[in-house]
Amino acid sequence: MSTLLAHLTIWPILLPLVSAAVLLLLGDEHRRLKSLVNVTACLAGVLVAALVVWRADADRLGVYLASNWEAPFGIVLVADRLAALMLLVTSIVGLCAALHAEGAWSRVGVYFHPLFQIQLMGINGAFLTGDLFNLFVFFEVMLAASYGLQLHGSGLPRVRSGLHYLAVNLLASALFLVGLAVLYGVLGTLSMADIAAKLPHVPANDRGLLHAGATILALAFLIKAAVWPLNAWLVPAYTAASAPVAALFAVMTKVGIYTLLRLWTLLFSADGPSSHFGQSFLLHGGLVTIAVGTIGLLTTVRLDRIAAFSIVVSSGTLLAAIGADTPAVMSAALFYIVTATLAASALFLLVELVERIGKSRRQQLTEDDDDDDETAPGEDTNLDDAQLPLVGRAFPVSIALLGLAFMSCTMLVAGLPPLSGFLAKLSLLTAVVDSDATGSADLPAARWVFLALLLVSSLSSIVSFSRAGIKHLWATGRRSAPEVKGAEAAAVTTLLLSCALLTVFAEPVLRYTRATAEQLHAPPSYVDRVLSTTAEPRP
Repeated sequence: MSTLLAHLTIWPILLPLVSAAVLLLLGDEHRRLKSLVNVTACLAGVLVAALVVWRADADRLGVYLASNWEAPFGIVLVADRLAALMLLVTSIVGLCAALHAEGAWSRVGVYFHPLFQIQLMGINGAFLTGDLFNLFVFFEVMLAASYGLQLHGSGLPRVRSGLHYLAVNLLASALFLVGLAVLYGVLGTLSMADIAAKLPHVPANDRGLLHAGATILALAFLIKAAVWPLNAWLVPAYTAASAPVAALFAVMTKVGIYTLLRLWTLLFSADGPSSHFGQSFLLHGGLVTIAVGTIGLLTTVRLDRIAAFSIVVSSGTLLAAIGADTPAVMSAALFYIVTATLAASALFLLVELVERIGKSRRQQLTEDDDDDDETAPGEDTNLDDAQLPLVGRAFPVSIALLGLAFMSCTMLVAGLPPLSGFLAKLSLLTAVVDSDATGSADLPAARWVFLALLLVSSLSSIVSFSRAGIKHLWATGRRSAPEVKGAEAAAVTTLLLSCALLTVFAEPVLRYTRATAEQLHAPPSYVDRVLSTTAEPRP
């Protein structure tokens, strides 16, 4: 057991890698066995991520030297509080997406399960790596799997949006490489800890080149984080993807947010010549992104587009929080990122189930038109939009459950009490109001805009969800319920229960996020811990 705990940091990468290899060996047959392996691997991933969080919460920064080579020369994995938190969120979403795929989507393509595990490996590796080049490697692993998953199920909308998605991400990868090359030319290293140690000693005549490399690198992350105007790809790609894939894609957007948060707090938060570089752009770019996402919410009643635009709003909120650069705002933002990711994933899984109501309704009306109705309703009978009597009709259980799940998603995304979305936005509002002393000189002037946009985005979410609920749930009176399979119901319920647990245990979670924010704003401890970790004696 002690040996397993010693290698705990690398398990979130090894587990999906080995699972993907096993799934490939199973071939085109054994579909039920492949589904069982996929779900079991995701469940094991949740347990491993929970262990990583427990270890990080005990102030044990997990530094793993791959191949027993010390940093900055060897590959290093770092499991601090932030990485552990993101691992846990990813594993929960991955488990629920895998469960939902059991309903039908896992049988549409042969390689769904291996691609699913490979994408989880890429996401987990991006959270754990302490080296920029390996961050690029895990980014490419994640994106390569996402290309196949985005096209999963075929169809013209997926092909069209998939080509745009591919082109945009290839551009981001090219910018990533250019940024890495410039930084390596200036600093001679790509280890994050080593870069942070060498950054204050960069000569003044090289600092402009350093900032140019950081800017190019940031553009690659901002594309993935869906900042305006680099987010035109997101809504078409996420709405065209299958439900479980779109739910997992909700985490992918947070990878860009995570990377920006990691690098900017590690490299540009301390006092020095490059202190707070680019944070004004992150702050104002986030504010504009919130506004664009809010407008998008008001222009649609399609549930899948509402879910996609809610991701845009959450990305803008998190970017603005990074630009604020205060521990209090960062702590609230970390609580918000958990709630927003779980809520968006649940909404994407719910979209397909709600859309079945309309399909089942049209099928029911077609069958009714073929039958002779011998008992026409009287003049005093209440009728629905399809001229069917409402009196005495049983309300289907599945419709009630879908309606309850829809209301829960509405409260989470809009930030209504009593669920965790309200606590997250309340924490953000309180932190922004109280942030008089801040590392960013622009926040005192911009915080009122931030506050207003947070409130307006919540109001817009309520309006948009209300219209969508009336269209998809209230105005579709029916006599038969859509089929909802047990695995699909379990997936949505698990995500919503996770948000409910966040509400019940908000105090310890906020205590964890406060400690995480303080750790992020103390980069010397991260640098010293990584660079001081020595290799194990060789036999």
